[in-house]
Amino acid sequence: MNQTDTRKETLEFNKLQKRLRRNVGNAIIDYNMIEENDVVMACMSGGKDSFAMLDILLNLQKVAPIKFDVVAVNLDQKQPGFPEHILPDYFESLNIPYYIVDKDTYSVVKEKIPEGKTTCGLCSRLRRGTLYSFAERIGATKIALGHHLDDIVETLFLNIFHGARMKAMPPKLRSDDGRNVVIRPLAYCREKDLIAYSEQKNFPIIPCNLCGSQENLQRQAIKAMLAEWDKKEPGRVESVFKSLQNVSPSQLADRNLFDFVNLPLDREGEREEYAFTEATVSSTNIDKSMFIDVTNL
Repeated sequence: MNQTDTRKETLEFNKLQKRLRRNVGNAIIDYNMIEENDVVMACMSGGKDSFAMLDILLNLQKVAPIKFDVVAVNLDQKQPGFPEHILPDYFESLNIPYYIVDKDTYSVVKEKIPEGKTTCGLCSRLRRGTLYSFAERIGATKIALGHHLDDIVETLFLNIFHGARMKAMPPKLRSDDGRNVVIRPLAYCREKDLIAYSEQKNFPIIPCNLCGSQENLQRQAIKAMLAEWDKKEPGRVESVFKSLQNVSPSQLADRNLFDFVNLPLDREGEREEYAFTEATVSSTNIDKSMFIDVTNL
């Protein structure tokens, strides 16, 4: 690689890094994800997303106008072949506080889920319960997960297509019992940017298929759909995400979100002018005397 190519590659990486840091910073501000004196538990799976999230959070910690702590936590689920040394070695190289939490959820999942079936759902629930309780134990006030914009949009369509629900992943979530707050600092970041960033940073990525489970085929289909959109209609995925930030309950059909039952007419006072208000009747079989005068009712 010649000097010009090296300079161009460096420039592109700097642009990528700035974009990711800006997106994370904006998401944190928009949803008040991190506050003064927060203890942020960065959940580390060993995948590209969690590595990128930790890297960006540590950078923001240095430049943010508020003080907050970051502690890295990995849940070792005792999957066969899991390289237990990689994450501790990485955390030690950064000189950051960390915990490796041992919980054999792998055996539980294998016992409960028939061979050949996707284990990701149960695995995720078991992992969430362990992390929630551990966050309380160490005094963490926020639990940071590495879900990105693509994950959020994929989840929306999975729920629409297969669950008949308009539901995604919120950038910030309070647990049902109110005891934990989950944040997703990568909510504004595209997966393709995170892939490129991880490759440039050369993170020691641990594959997510050690358990032998195949990724949910339904999610794979959604991923393929979004990838096709990126090729043919750039910006569409981002537009779908923005629609989640711009919801009009009265224009949907959920009776729990909007009171469609009680919608009385209100013709008191002068109305604003409509566009193209007056029309000429060319034909009718109704006599004017049949019109009901409701003005005095």
